[in-house]
Amino acid sequence: MTTPHTPTIVLVGHGMVGQRFLEALADRGVTARARVVVLCEEPRPAYDRVQLTSYFSGKTPDGLSLVEAGFMERHGIELHTDDPAIAVDREARTVTARSGRVLAYDTLVLATGSYPFVPPVPGRDARGCFVYRTIEDLLAIEEYAKGRTTGAVVGGGLLGLEAAGALKGLGLDTHIVEFAPRLMPVQVDEGGGAALLRTIEQMGLTVHTGTGTQEIVTEDGAVTAMRLSDGSELATEMVVFSAGVRPRDQLARDCGLTVGERGGIAVDELCRTSDPAVFAIGECALASDGRVYGLVAPGYEMAQTAAAAIAEEDTKGFTGADLSTKLKLLGVDVASFGDAHGTAEGSLDVVYSDSRSGVYKKLVVDGDGVLLGGVLVGDAESYGLLRPLTGSRPPVSPEQLVLPAGVGAPVALGPSALPDDAVICSCHNVTKHDITRCATLPEVKKCTKAGTGCGSCVKVIEKLLPAAAGKGLCGCFSYTRSELYEIARTLRVTSFAALLDSHGREEAKGGEGCEVCKPTVGSILASLNNGYILDGEQAALQDTNDHHLANLQRNGSYSVVPRIPGGEITPEKLIVIGEVARDFGLYTKITGGQRIDLFGARVDQLPSIWTRLVDAGFESGHAYGKALRTVKSCVGQTWCRYGVQDSVKMAIRLELRYRGLRAPHKLKSAVSGCARECAEAQSKDFGVIATANGWNLYVGGNGGATPRHADLLAQDLSDAELVRLIDRFLMFYIRTADRLERTSVWLERLEGGLDHLRDVVVHDSLGLCDELEALMTAHVAGYRDEWAQTLDDPDRLRRFVSFVNAPETPDPSVRFVPERDQIKPDLTVLTIGTREGAMA
Repeated sequence: MTTPHTPTIVLVGHGMVGQRFLEALADRGVTARARVVVLCEEPRPAYDRVQLTSYFSGKTPDGLSLVEAGFMERHGIELHTDDPAIAVDREARTVTARSGRVLAYDTLVLATGSYPFVPPVPGRDARGCFVYRTIEDLLAIEEYAKGRTTGAVVGGGLLGLEAAGALKGLGLDTHIVEFAPRLMPVQVDEGGGAALLRTIEQMGLTVHTGTGTQEIVTEDGAVTAMRLSDGSELATEMVVFSAGVRPRDQLARDCGLTVGERGGIAVDELCRTSDPAVFAIGECALASDGRVYGLVAPGYEMAQTAAAAIAEEDTKGFTGADLSTKLKLLGVDVASFGDAHGTAEGSLDVVYSDSRSGVYKKLVVDGDGVLLGGVLVGDAESYGLLRPLTGSRPPVSPEQLVLPAGVGAPVALGPSALPDDAVICSCHNVTKHDITRCATLPEVKKCTKAGTGCGSCVKVIEKLLPAAAGKGLCGCFSYTRSELYEIARTLRVTSFAALLDSHGREEAKGGEGCEVCKPTVGSILASLNNGYILDGEQAALQDTNDHHLANLQRNGSYSVVPRIPGGEITPEKLIVIGEVARDFGLYTKITGGQRIDLFGARVDQLPSIWTRLVDAGFESGHAYGKALRTVKSCVGQTWCRYGVQDSVKMAIRLELRYRGLRAPHKLKSAVSGCARECAEAQSKDFGVIATANGWNLYVGGNGGATPRHADLLAQDLSDAELVRLIDRFLMFYIRTADRLERTSVWLERLEGGLDHLRDVVVHDSLGLCDELEALMTAHVAGYRDEWAQTLDDPDRLRRFVSFVNAPETPDPSVRFVPERDQIKPDLTVLTIGTREGAMA
């Protein structure tokens, strides 16, 4: 009696493309009828290699993992980590792993990726030389950089600029050496390279273009300098090579598969190699068009093609891919798409360049106005709309597509202008039609995978969803945030479930809501009802920070930020903060908002810390919430010889009045005692500056990444007039702003702008002021400190444990190491993924 043969598929390599191949097999039911075995060289399953550099900004393994929990078990896939393939016997159809494991295969898929190219210069193996490819590389770079002051990166492409950013972030004086005459020569043209160069040099990095590395100079085996091809010598204590990658095709060479003259495993349109039983996908493959692709999107397309061929499905095959990319390098947006360099015969350029702001935009069109490609540096906001239009005539003239708003660009091009078959997500080949069939961004990601790759399409996706088209907050509600606020206020709705059941979309009623509407409605209810935010269903609406009344930090610990109104504090209270920090081993830092942050608390320690602080008269500073953070102040008239009003007294009054006020976004304020503006009031959501006749009130300011100077709303106000106008301003903002909309953005969006705002809150043009003041009065009367409320209720305290099943056990993963007589997170316990070519 014979038994049916179960075919075996062996996958060599488990990077981003390898995981996508497994998902494609599972989608086609292949894993249910075949044995699938994976040999993975690294000690961890696939993760997002595109986000490698985010290690230095605290990206967590959970945020990078590409393998859904239980995926391997559900589909019966055998994964062997830290066990790469070392030999293939095509005649016997076996693969031998480093461990000695021998696997027989019916189908072999090679997804071995690429390796970093290191120029063959003397000294390249010296101590202090690194490549920039894996998490192990980053850990080694981070360790070696300690105590050193200078570093150099060889390569001015994508990975080179990321590596330079990493070295700069580690505190090193950083140089970039690029052989080509400009940075990112593959992606941008001369004009774009010049704009990028200016911006990067303004960040304090030194760039050397048009020169190569001739030798790494060493002393006692360690790097001391680089000798360049122009004859100069560059002093440096470490060198990071990031000069491109090469296909990892040695396994294929050793077993006799055909490889390209310049590398890469030769494959046909179905991704089959010269042996029909062997496939190759991703960066190791030389496609049928003669190109090795270093982008993740073509790799994903190869994975889909190979899976379809193995499943014996009809497939158009892989014949080439779009090389468009959108990146953020050292904080600078860079994008290129289509024929970015204008190589097509008869192509024409439409260029906008502003060297002051570092913005460069070029579109390439033909004589009939058909968009062929483009380069965007410094402002790539329009990339998601322009790339899908490549090959067609846009509905507006090319110059209107590059000029900024208000400079001859009267027609705005929105996602609605895109045809239904426009590819919005090139990583997963998802069209506008596919996206508009979904209601929310999570649904889009789940159903189509759009937005889960490089992420450059997310903004366009959001604009295509029903809420962005004026059809409601999300897939659960057909009302906007401001409309839901009015419904909850007017009908006195006090729970999310009640609001969803009474005013949600029919298909959403009785459900649990989504990640958009839950925190939004939670904020609305908190601003209206002033109840404890973690009681009942309210707890399920909060994010991690609000859920624990503290800010989650990168290693799983929390920060505790007591309120210090106006920055004024007594010596006794200072001593208490010092004692708490000492006794609980916390890291302390005085912030720009004039208070003291305490970092490193475990979740189970929070109640004990709060107890000490509350007993000393402190309360929550709401650093974790979309609420008022601080009211900063100078010392004012009391101490300063230039002061004309008591700024500290006013700052304390305002902070105590508006503490705990929940809003669509965080709120910051400041009070300056004179026009010298030491408290920086004009960069705050609402800022106050003293005059000889009273107070000037400024609104809609914002610091941070997108600073905005606040606008003068009213001047020479008395104390009472000032407070009354701020009451009205804040409640009108809370009432009408969109979710997560800062006052600066809200004011610019508000129809009529500042003039309309002044009419409403100063002149009461809508007759709302009595109501706005009443809402604020109710907030002030109903305020309760959330730390104290938690400590007074044993049931509320039960949520503050590391492990529900072992509440007395501290989280062992929260670890620290000493630095400058304090502590910092132990980064060696924070494992993270590596990178697989956003642009290799």
